[in-house]
Amino acid sequence: MLAQPYHLYVERVDPDRNMARFYTLAIEPTLFGTPRLLRRWGRIGTLGRTMVHHFEREEDAVSLFLDLLRERRAHGYQVKRIEALARG
Repeated sequence: MLAQPYHLYVERVDPDRNMARFYTLAIEPTLFGTPRLLRRWGRIGTLGRTMVHHFEREEDAVSLFLDLLRERRAHGYQVKRIEALARG
């Protein structure tokens, strides 16, 4: 079971280049209690593409989450919405 779910939404908008992109990351438990990292990206206003990564340990999912966040920030994405809610 996850100690804490993670959700992130970032955007990169450049009207001069007709660029309006989003990228979301979320760590959630599967039905079996193991963590999975959901990634979704594409043009703002579309469903975009989705990729799912499955892990045995939450620490591995969080590590990839943070690596992907650093990569997106290096490419000019700005955080628009963050949620980190502790489970009780």
